[in-house]
Amino acid sequence: MTGRHIVITGAARGIGAAIAHLLAADGHRLTLLGRRLDALQALAASLPPPAEGREGRHHCVVADVADEAQVQAAFDSARAALGPVWGLVNNAGQAQSAPLHRTSAELWQRMLAVNLTGSFLCCRAALADLRAGGQGRIVNIASTAGQRGYAYVAAYSAAKHGVVGLTRSMALELAASGVTVNAVCPGYTETDLLRDSVANVVAQTGRTPEQARAEFAASNPQRRLVQPEQVADAVRWLLGAGASAITGQCISVSGGEVM
Repeated sequence: MTGRHIVITGAARGIGAAIAHLLAADGHRLTLLGRRLDALQALAASLPPPAEGREGRHHCVVADVADEAQVQAAFDSARAALGPVWGLVNNAGQAQSAPLHRTSAELWQRMLAVNLTGSFLCCRAALADLRAGGQGRIVNIASTAGQRGYAYVAAYSAAKHGVVGLTRSMALELAASGVTVNAVCPGYTETDLLRDSVANVVAQTGRTPEQARAEFAASNPQRRLVQPEQVADAVRWLLGAGASAITGQCISVSGGEVM
């Protein structure tokens, strides 16, 4: 299971970059999709080249995953550069908190567009290749917020619940084709999204950054934040041969948080 062409969305930083490093180390050919070409190119330059015998380097493509035309163009570009898509990791996402009475329609739509519609559009764009190969893989990065509710993130939580539903429905549709569809659901993870959340808590409550971080970590029974590499390792396993009988599942990477 090496030398496969895998598309990673939201690849430039955080969990996406950690996934890229692990998969590149396994010799896969990667299409790195994101919003900033310079960040994607810097990541690509830091990765080992694809497995021996494969020509070229990893491919970088800029797209807004919530835009149907941009997604289609991105996957066309990926195929032209590296051949049919064998695997897809839907990692692109955004998080923003607000109490429900302050959640604007714009915020609600944005959380759905990036986190849920983006996953749907990318899955659909990759589907023909995955089916043709007979053993393709989709891994959606959801969240523990997609397994249970959290206060002040209704829009984000609703979108991630949608990703879980999408995962389960697609898994049933594709089970006989050999394509597996799973979700990885991280708890609070040491990423830029978390740092933004910490800054928001500090601004809204007057707590120190250390107090805010401790509050996020307290939801994890291990009393620590999840690291991007721990999420990436779960993704790597789901993409591997040993997980070929695993489909429609939501793997919680959260230190034992009960769902």
